[in-house]
Amino acid sequence: MFNKMKEYINDNEFRITIFKDRVYIVNYLQIITLEEERISILTPNGRLIIKGKSLHLNKILDNEILIMGKVLLVEVEEDE
Repeated sequence: MFNKMKEYINDNEFRITIFKDRVYIVNYLQIITLEEERISILTPNGRLIIKGKSLHLNKILDNEILIMGKVLLVEVEEDE
């Protein structure tokens, strides 16, 4: 059990989970823009752009963020 807890704490892999009304992101780097219809997040893989309506931050921690609202589109602009 201790090893599983240690793996969870030390996990630094970028992950995104998309639902109809929310987007959960783990291990992001920085919030770039925060608007009601567009949020962009810097990730280790590039820029993540979320478009929708009534978007807002519901939870924000050092390495986790929960965005709520009507999610219409999620795009990834990869680093070249």
